[in-house]
Parts: sequence; C-alpha cells; structure tokens
Amino acid sequence: MPCPETGNVLVRGTRPFTVRYKGHEMTVDLPGYYPEGEGEGEGEGEGEGESVHVGGDMAAADAALRALKEQVDGVPSPATIRRIRTKLRLSQRAAGALFKVGPSAFDKYERAIVEPSGPTIQLLKLLDRHPELVGEL
Repeated sequence: MPCPETGNVLVRGTRPFTVRYKGHEMTVDLPGYYPEGEGEGEGEGEGEGESVHVGGDMAAADAALRALKEQVDGVPSPATIRRIRTKLRLSQRAAGALFKVGPSAFDKYERAIVEPSGPTIQLLKLLDRHPELVGEL
C-alpha cells in the first residue's frame, strides 16, 4: 500500500505504540501499515511517524486509554462495566432502568460510545462490592 502523503510503500505489521494519560503510560502493539523495510520497533530515519491505520487498528490504543482512565480517574472501562452488570445478573435494558439512565445507556457504556456519569460510576463501584444491595434499589 502506498502512503497517501509520501507515496512510500507501506506494509502490514505491528509497532509498539505508547498511550499517555495524565503522566501515566502504557505501551501496546498497534497494527497498521508501516514503511517497508523497517523492522518492528524501529522508527528512526526516513518514514519516521509514517503509518496508516484502518478499521479496528486503533482498538488497542483505545483500550489502553480506557484502562489508564480507569486506573487514574476511576472511570470504569467498558469491560469492567460489563463484568459488574453481568455479576448483578442484569440485562443492559434492566441495568438502564435500575440506574435510571435510560434503556440504551449500558449498551453505549459497554461499546465506549459514552462514559457513565459520576453518580453512575459510584453506584457501579458500590454494587460491585455489595451486589446484595441491588434489591434495595
């Protein structure tokens, strides 16, 4: 595949990519099209910074950012939200009704379209530690 900006030949591969958030970082293997002839992990010289990412290529970086936000800010990742909801034996619609956030809110949380509000995050954390309290709501 030719690079749309330079015309250099790009080939499919992975490279280490560092995601940074509020002074914390995580490195992931990022799939994409990179300059031909450069080994993985190299990025010096001609073609440095040159890459093309398509489809789900950025999913690894997105997941790393969500993991860092969970670690640093306490915003649960979509996987954590799904785990808690499943632990509580709630469908997405039932969870939305229980939390008073709307019938499609948990679908959006679990697909990383939107992040839950502060009160929803706090309630998720509380119910994760004390699932027996679901009946009280």
